[in-house]
Amino acid sequence: MEELRRLEKILKALANKRRLVILRFLKKNKKASVGEIAEEIGISFKSTSKHLTVLSAVDVVEKEQKSLTMFYYISDNQHQIVRLILSII
Repeated sequence: MEELRRLEKILKALANKRRLVILRFLKKNKKASVGEIAEEIGISFKSTSKHLTVLSAVDVVEKEQKSLTMFYYISDNQHQIVRLILSII
């Protein structure tokens, strides 16, 4: 039952067009700052940060802070469904 709850949370996080665009961008660029991602996909810094927080909460992306800048990248340790979706986008 716990595995189903985790899967549900992951699928909810991925069921958003902007988050999928973010993942496609990170898949292509490996690592990027919130500002770089926001500029590329054309939404505000704040909105991009919120989407990344949702993806981070379900371990789809990881973050690394360098000075005052937060960088995000796709997690190596991810659920099988995430790998499948990444192969499609």
